Amino acid sequence: MPSPSENILFGMGNPLLDISAVVDKDFLDKFGLKPNDQILAEDKHKALFAEIVQRNKVEYHAGGSTQNSVKIAQWMIQKPHKVATFFGCIGTDGFGEILKKKAEEAHVDARYYEQNEEPTGTCAACITGDNRSLVANLAAANCYKKEKHLDLDSNWELVEKAKVYYIAGFFLTVSPESILKVAKHASDNNKIFCMNLSAPFISQFFKEPLMKVMPYVDILFGNETEAATFAKEQGFETDDIAEIARKTQNLPKENTRRQRVVVFTQGKDDTVATVDDQVTMFPVVDIDQNDIVDTNGAGDSFVGGFLSALIQDQPLEECIRAGHYAANVIIKRVGCTFPEKPNFH
Repeated sequence: MPSPSENILFGMGNPLLDISAVVDKDFLDKFGLKPNDQILAEDKHKALFAEIVQRNKVEYHAGGSTQNSVKIAQWMIQKPHKVATFFGCIGTDGFGEILKKKAEEAHVDARYYEQNEEPTGTCAACITGDNRSLVANLAAANCYKKEKHLDLDSNWELVEKAKVYYIAGFFLTVSPESILKVAKHASDNNKIFCMNLSAPFISQFFKEPLMKVMPYVDILFGNETEAATFAKEQGFETDDIAEIARKTQNLPKENTRRQRVVVFTQGKDDTVATVDDQVTMFPVVDIDQNDIVDTNGAGDSFVGGFLSALIQDQPLEECIRAGHYAANVIIKRVGCTFPEKPNFH
């Protein structure tokens, strides 16, 4: 198999410094959090970030959904370094410096847009048992500017260099115009544009920008909860996940040379994917429930594993197998972290 070239994978999203800690139910209740959810921080959550750092043993990692995925793809591939480019906005501060260092350690070619009006974004992962409640304070991540970064020739060249593009749905809340520019480039050049439903609130409250990008989406990822919310918002009138996948596949598409592929994960249950005109179930890797440390990052790592096979021109079945492998490794560890080398054949 030829080794992938540098910058073949392009990701763009919200770079966040992950702050993860084990908390108790009282902590969740105090800040009105559900045990398993992902939300954007409101004013009432501002104190949460200071408190989680003070009261618990905390781990810091370079995070944000898209950055996690490209980091995992790089880890799966190992060599060459800088297989993935990543764009996003950070602050000129201590957390930003940690993020730059962490991205470099992960061998990701991170080209951040740096500004000094907002601090680097953070994401608190509040872990209780097998559950994780994510509270993201986007801060600087919200300040990404197409005309100040993506449109610069030196940056756009990196977009053109890529063959596969991945942007999590979360970035729809920040710069839909940047997503559209990249998506159209992929479509016009018959390259592969991938997106993720990311969270129920995206399908609910960012429906318009999501559906503007959808015609350019070649591969759509999501989990069972996000799929159900998307179906409801689209008026599919079914809660059968296979049927939702089929209806999503059949939504209008710009580049007709590629049939849309829809991939829905369901935790420990089978992953559902559209293969040509069929919907197929792919069983996940068996795991003892006692080995699960933290499901935070399982979805991101599935995508990362999938992308690592995709950029090596592997068939869909192989991409899903690689995704299942990566997710299986990551859920046995705290946060979206991984051992030095993968053991995937």
